[in-house]
Amino acid sequence: MTVREPGGPDVLVPTELPDPAAGPGEVLVRVAAAGVNRADLMQRQGRYPPPPGAPQHPGLEVSGTVEALGEGVSGWEPGQQVCALLAGGGYAELVAVPAGQLLPVPAGVGLVEAAALPEVTCTVWSNVFDVGRLVAGEVLLVHGGSSGIGTMAVQLGAAAGARVAVTAGSAEKLRRCAELGAEVLVDYREQDFAEVVRAATGGRGADVVLDVVGAGYLQRNVDVLATGGRLVVIGMQGGVRGELDLQALMARRASVHATSLRARPLADKARVVAGVREHVWPLLASGRVRPVVHEVLPLAEAARAHELLEGSSHVGKVLLAV
Repeated sequence: MTVREPGGPDVLVPTELPDPAAGPGEVLVRVAAAGVNRADLMQRQGRYPPPPGAPQHPGLEVSGTVEALGEGVSGWEPGQQVCALLAGGGYAELVAVPAGQLLPVPAGVGLVEAAALPEVTCTVWSNVFDVGRLVAGEVLLVHGGSSGIGTMAVQLGAAAGARVAVTAGSAEKLRRCAELGAEVLVDYREQDFAEVVRAATGGRGADVVLDVVGAGYLQRNVDVLATGGRLVVIGMQGGVRGELDLQALMARRASVHATSLRARPLADKARVVAGVREHVWPLLASGRVRPVVHEVLPLAEAARAHELLEGSSHVGKVLLAV
């Protein structure tokens, strides 16, 4: 599915392209399913072009089976079930993947639903635990707790022994977050999350905040931070420019981090994927953590999948089955 021109969901069109080949250090994967992410929506709108060398069609994660190995690749076999983190190109029947970004499908997870895992697990692991340094006993605030990233962050935070707070836009979404392990529930349409989280923590606040909103939440995110707290911004749904009260930040001895995953160097992505395999995959195999899938649609209905995400009525991931 390619983007005919920047625009709405209807610009996604099925297109015949030459089959990709596995280059040196790459694995060719026959795709079973692709995850749909907000980055795909931004790319479709012309606001998030693929990094140099990446396929021009959308798709940042897939599951499938190994089709062929490129030169210098070992440790994988044709026919093996895998899932993968991509820089693009997942909305397709075949995709070439750097071997360092490949993961085996975890025990107990179906091949199609495994497409819900690479982007969210890598995003949460790298930001909440690597950058954010979350440890047991701390408080994690997850904005957009019912999203794909949010549902994974809630589960991994709870599994790590943290107390998890979430924001979401309806009572039903908050109920689903509570089922996944969230303890402090904030309806952002009705409540001030900084006030609710501070009240729920005896005035302490959140040690780590995972934020997808950006500028619109910047000052209140600083307000909710505990002493030594870490704000990690991974999205800009609420704008790209905001005003930061440095005095408040300094008084809390807190820090602000802004990160992205897609354009990182291959070695850095491979490091993140290795961390996910070591720390997150055992939780999936044991059933303590699971992918949350809202709906699986055919690849040909990619436009409807984008409409679902734009409507924000979903809980968890939307997938495209090939």
